[in-house]
Amino acid sequence: MSGIVAFFLRILLTISLYAFLGWGLYTIWNQIRSNSLILSKSQITAITLTSLENEGGFQREFSQVEIFIGRDSTCDFPIGDETVSTHHAHLIYHHNQWWVEDLRSKNGTFLNGERVETPTVIITGDELRCGKIDFSITIKE
Repeated sequence: MSGIVAFFLRILLTISLYAFLGWGLYTIWNQIRSNSLILSKSQITAITLTSLENEGGFQREFSQVEIFIGRDSTCDFPIGDETVSTHHAHLIYHHNQWWVEDLRSKNGTFLNGERVETPTVIITGDELRCGKIDFSITIKE
């Protein structure tokens, strides 16, 4: 009789162990899901690029995480100018700030008259130059 009792105790212990592991995994899954919902609801601060050209000036607002500037039609902000490289510059939003990075363009990317060598933070009122095209930056708060 004691062999049958030991067998049922082992089965009960095994069931309780798997129930505990299942409960732990379920709790972790719910925590990850709630954190991802919180992160997905965080707002990206919109950025507006305004061309400073006298003729044919244009303006475009973005509310996405990455913006590629270049002559290629697949870029988010295509520019039809010979002095702009195919993939010229990259704007990215992270750490609650907008950053600009030069993509090894031939004529360079300039921020407020200084060449962009490393990723640099940009703010409202900055002037960005890609090739010979100048832009004014406005970040909505």
